[in-house]
Amino acid sequence: MSPVAETSSKASADAKIRNVVENLAKINQRLGEADPREILEWAIDNLPGLYQTTAFGLTGCVTLDLISRISSDRAAKSGEAPKHLVPLIFIDTLYHFPQTIDLANQAAKHYGAPMHVYRPPGTSTVNEFEAKWGTSFWEKDEETYDYLVKVEPARRAYEELGVRAVFTGRRRSQGADRASLNAVEVDETGLIKINPLMNWSFAQVDEYVKANGVPYNELLDMGYKSVGDWHSTALPGSGDAGERSGRWKDKAGKTECGLHKDYFKFKLVAEKKLREAELARKDEAKDKVEQAQDGQQPTQQDVAPVAA
Repeated sequence: MSPVAETSSKASADAKIRNVVENLAKINQRLGEADPREILEWAIDNLPGLYQTTAFGLTGCVTLDLISRISSDRAAKSGEAPKHLVPLIFIDTLYHFPQTIDLANQAAKHYGAPMHVYRPPGTSTVNEFEAKWGTSFWEKDEETYDYLVKVEPARRAYEELGVRAVFTGRRRSQGADRASLNAVEVDETGLIKINPLMNWSFAQVDEYVKANGVPYNELLDMGYKSVGDWHSTALPGSGDAGERSGRWKDKAGKTECGLHKDYFKFKLVAEKKLREAELARKDEAKDKVEQAQDGQQPTQQDVAPVAA
């Protein structure tokens, strides 16, 4: 694309986004009781730079299936070859269950959906992550962990891919902060978030999956209700009735991982802690050098990874 065409394309995209932001209340009034397909089609028609961010929870899988059907219907109507209209972004935290990774690859292939995978900065394996930040980092500083494995990779994906709007898998029936969702939201960074299945209950999502043969995480058949990282996901107890029961079970009051919190505040706190951790590591390295020069042997505690 020539510089002139690129500038024109960006100006057109900016104008579309600005129009949505300026008319947000009217749009949400119109889509307030809309079914998922209507919300999806509105977004496809009106939002440039549109992607689906998903960890392949049940709602995300239904959204993916519906987008595939819309894509096929539109291709058939125009006489063109089918093309999945909304690319995927999958944040691989490195601590997903193997079943989740398998599902991500299976679903992307099944629907012919382009999938962009992002991981924590500077790491692509658990060993690399733990060499840098130590083992069980989520136990030492869970919020900074969330920033490293989810928030930063997501923001990097949005910037590198030119993302202006994303589909999410949030629904009102999930409760907590999600109970008052609108169809279309604009976050503090200007990113537009669309919640196409906001009006559906878990029963409706589950019914759609079964009726349409949608690929889903096999852990749900084992009793799990909401699947995240393996260390923050547990089987619900007998008294756990909520749709997200089993997530952060030992973290009283936690309902979100950071992706739907104020990005700038979250980043500010996390980066401060990361700087402090880096200084601590440098001090530790300096102490080791001094000990070696003095003929001292570092203890096991001295060589343990330092986390934020």
